[in-house]
Amino acid sequence: MQRLFSALRSAFYIAFLTATVIPWATVVVLASAVLNGTRIYWMCAGWLKLSIWGARAICGVNYRIHGMENVPDAAHTRDAVILASKHQSTWETFAFPALMPHPLCYVFKRELLWIPFFGWAMARMDMIHIDRSKRAEAWSKVAEQGKRYMAEGNWVIMFPEGTRAARGEQGVYKSGASRLAIAAGKPIVPIAVTSAVCWPRKSFLLKPGTIDVSIGRPISSEGRQPDELMREVETWIEAEMRRLDPEAYAA
Repeated sequence: MQRLFSALRSAFYIAFLTATVIPWATVVVLASAVLNGTRIYWMCAGWLKLSIWGARAICGVNYRIHGMENVPDAAHTRDAVILASKHQSTWETFAFPALMPHPLCYVFKRELLWIPFFGWAMARMDMIHIDRSKRAEAWSKVAEQGKRYMAEGNWVIMFPEGTRAARGEQGVYKSGASRLAIAAGKPIVPIAVTSAVCWPRKSFLLKPGTIDVSIGRPISSEGRQPDELMREVETWIEAEMRRLDPEAYAA
């Protein structure tokens, strides 16, 4: 009975997202003809805040944040960092723009731009969309655009594992974020997030509970090597994941 109730609430939530994203994205696309990237970003972040609210109100998905003092606040408009986050579900991709005080530049596969309405709105923001089949070209685009956006005070966010990991599992941490941090001379902020507790990967079935988002202290990129820097990021994130969700790693 509980699973059936969760399924019904989840179905209502997906319907809620669909019903709200279509008019919201339409307004964003039209407004992009006269507004700049930052204003368009915050318009889109408004829908993401609505989606996180909907997850809580409809499905009982709550969250708590630890370590927000480890990132620059909204008053420090030119202080840029690179966020390197654990990736377990769709929730954190929605939540981070809704929670962070600065505009975020996601690095994502260009196929997401083809999603009706949602992708069209993403295309109007200052994001870095890449062709994963062309690795050298993709990295050049990340480096060039990432440094440019960070010079404007935006933050770049990357998921070092590249794809969503199941709860209690660990993917292969790639060095793209650390390479960009070194090239741009910016610190990396590691983030652990237990989103799979409530929203498992490859699933639209949301479960009531509380997601923990833990933001680590910035890790300097000065004088570092990409692989060695990423190992430090990986060590912090995975240790924090085991602290936040010990049940998932009990085996």
